[in-house]
Amino acid sequence: MAQDCFWMQQALEEAKKAGIKGEVPIGAVLVKNNKKIASAHNLTIAKNDPTAHAEILCLRQAAKRLKNVRLTGTILYVTVEPCALCAGAFIWSRIKKVVFGCWDIKSGACGSVVNLSQIKQFNHHFQCEGGILEKDSAKLLQDFFKDKR
Repeated sequence: MAQDCFWMQQALEEAKKAGIKGEVPIGAVLVKNNKKIASAHNLTIAKNDPTAHAEILCLRQAAKRLKNVRLTGTILYVTVEPCALCAGAFIWSRIKKVVFGCWDIKSGACGSVVNLSQIKQFNHHFQCEGGILEKDSAKLLQDFFKDKR
């Protein structure tokens, strides 16, 4: 649990970078053997790319660094429950586990709306754990959207 909190804090720092840039404040950190492989934050607006989610950018960075599309044995820490786009990428990249902060009751694909991590027909399954530093993650989002309204 202490390691989860440490890495989630790193993801929160990434999320803050997104918020400063006017992006939805979501951050992600990918870890293997308790070492950071990659980190990223949302850049959908800056890149004019609807797929430039923190998780996707983090996976792309890690795949380049490791020179492998298979990210087996990795754990992704992300501040908000991933969507279906990102959960699909986790299946294809073969990550081991996703640890997230707050739940996304409108589009979460790791338990809130749907749980893509354990659909038996898929050829890879990953573990999910939500609620790590949940209040901190939720506050970042709430403050961001409060300022927008």
